[in-house]
Amino acid sequence: MTLVFRAAGERFHSQLDWLDSWHSFSFSHHHDPAWMGFGPLRVINDDTIAAGRGFGMHPHRDMEIVTVMVEGQLNHRDSMGHSEVLKAGEVQAMSAGTGVVHSEMNLGDRPCRLLQIWIEPSDGGFPPAYRQEPFQLQANWTPLLDPEGRLGAFAINRPVRLWRARPAAGDRLDLAITSDAMGWLQVIDGQGTISGQPLQRGDGLGFPAARSDTFEAGPEGADVLLFELR
Repeated sequence: MTLVFRAAGERFHSQLDWLDSWHSFSFSHHHDPAWMGFGPLRVINDDTIAAGRGFGMHPHRDMEIVTVMVEGQLNHRDSMGHSEVLKAGEVQAMSAGTGVVHSEMNLGDRPCRLLQIWIEPSDGGFPPAYRQEPFQLQANWTPLLDPEGRLGAFAINRPVRLWRARPAAGDRLDLAITSDAMGWLQVIDGQGTISGQPLQRGDGLGFPAARSDTFEAGPEGADVLLFELR
């Protein structure tokens, strides 16, 4: 398996008067058999939502839904009884399981930006569940998802790992994915390179198991996610 490059400008795009959404993989009415996901990683949506607007109550089932807040705030309500405000730097992990209904509204006074990530669970039939926490972001990798819940990371119904880092200009980060897993790197902001491949905001890069690489942040630094997928 070679590197899989997903250029920011080649992603699917949904534009409404209140929503600017970029889809790394097929989503909603956007469909391309070549871009149905990467392993169990099914969705990466980069959403900017206008103040006072958002997604009303809608259902999900049998999907692990992870929201990484980048800017602003998002108000969450669900059929499990949660009513929460998700702020920049926080992460929400919701297991839709056997079925959940929720809404996501920006009740703040400015646009918000978030990455919503869908990961296929290992199996169906799990009860729905919800977690939300702030994470102290660093230049090095901060774990957000971990099968054993180490260092405060969330465990979801799939043995995947997810990290976020904000390296400064010239910083180098090892992409040490275990030998039985694939990796995906998503650039939230900034620029960098991997194996000579330049990356910028919105770009994604998938790489095979047992491949060792390094991400080097560009002159403005970077904000990146790294997935370990199996």
